[in-house]
Parts: sequence; structure tokens; C-alpha cells
Amino acid sequence: MIVRTHMVVTGRVQGVGFRISCSRKAKSLGVAGSVSNRADGSVEVVAEGEQDAVEALQEWCQTGPPFAQVSAVECTSEPPVGDSDFRIT
Repeated sequence: MIVRTHMVVTGRVQGVGFRISCSRKAKSLGVAGSVSNRADGSVEVVAEGEQDAVEALQEWCQTGPPFAQVSAVECTSEPPVGDSDFRIT
């Protein structure tokens, strides 16, 4: 089943390679969507794909890359829109 999840990742998540690492992980899982820095210092991730793959990316976001210090991941389900690639914005 195709699902879409909007995540806001807080903590020390900017300037630590979070976006590129997230993009690589998403692509390896076959997940579409996007990742971007937000003005408040958090990172926004939108993930769309098979439920197990999106859940795996969500789990990865709980830790992030080696130099990140994730304090929280807020997730909201959204209706799928048919994204076909994963972008860093």
C-alpha cells in the first residue's frame, strides 16, 4: 500500500549531512518525496512509497547520520500525491 508521511525532525540536524544522507537512504528504499532545511533549524521530510519503506525511512530519521543528534520526529500522514523521485530542496 502506498502511503505518504510528513516529518519534522528536530535537534542538531542542520550542518551535519542530514539532507544528503536522508536522500541516499530514501533512494535506497525506493521512497519518493523531499527533504529540506527549515528556518527554525529543523529538517522537513516528505516521504511517499510502500508502507514498509516509508516506515524504514521514518525509523532512520529517529537517528539520522552519524553527526546528527535527533531530539524528536513529528509525523503526520497525508494522502499520496504520486511523487516519483526524491529531491533535496
